[in-house]
Amino acid sequence: MDKVCIIAGAASLRSIGYATAELFVEHGAKVVVTDVSMNADVLGSIKTSIEKQLQRSISIDGIQCDISKKEACDALVAEVLRLHGKIDCMVNSAGIVRSSPILEIDEKELGLMFDINLKGAFFLCQSVLEVFKSQRSGNIVNVASLAAQRGGGLVGGSHYAASKGGMLSLTRSIAREFGALGVRANAICPAMIDTPMLDGISEERLQSIVDGIPLKRIGSTREMAGACLYLASDLSGFVTGATLDVNGGTHIH
Repeated sequence: MDKVCIIAGAASLRSIGYATAELFVEHGAKVVVTDVSMNADVLGSIKTSIEKQLQRSISIDGIQCDISKKEACDALVAEVLRLHGKIDCMVNSAGIVRSSPILEIDEKELGLMFDINLKGAFFLCQSVLEVFKSQRSGNIVNVASLAAQRGGGLVGGSHYAASKGGMLSLTRSIAREFGALGVRANAICPAMIDTPMLDGISEERLQSIVDGIPLKRIGSTREMAGACLYLASDLSGFVTGATLDVNGGTHIH
């Protein structure tokens, strides 16, 4: 996969973004990881971890970006173009989660959720779409959530579900508007993936959830990365505006 790929939300080694970066590098992509907490130390730990996994030296770039700021997203895209001359794919797995009941969500918490999960996705997509439009090619993969489909419930509250639901609609709108230019956009709805989002769930609660999953286990970040790789590659060349479920059968519809 000889493509230049931006992967947002990759600072944590337990994240979907990190696993996606690792798998993309493994398959030959030129990867730029970005996160609000990205710095030389974080990039170093990512590079070291991937090299240990692949048993070879690699090249990977890291750029700090607060995706809730449009100018930061524009600067990110400009820097990737400076480094690599083109952008083929953007995977957005950046996001936050909160589980507050709807009547306890104040304006500040609602604003933070939408700033990162929805406005951040919108700004990232806007910035790369400027490039994709001129290239007449490009590919967006947005990581949403099962919460967008079922109305929260497992880990996220109503504001989380709403922000991810907006991401699904955004993705479909991009697919429809930019398809004629050779640009594809798809979303993934994961659930019960082994990331820090599950850390606050008690063992009893987690087991009760697993008991209700047809595959009877939680998913791995590498399995999510595999879904991202499929949608980012030419194997999915005729797939756009789609929502791919990666949830072990938790939500079959």
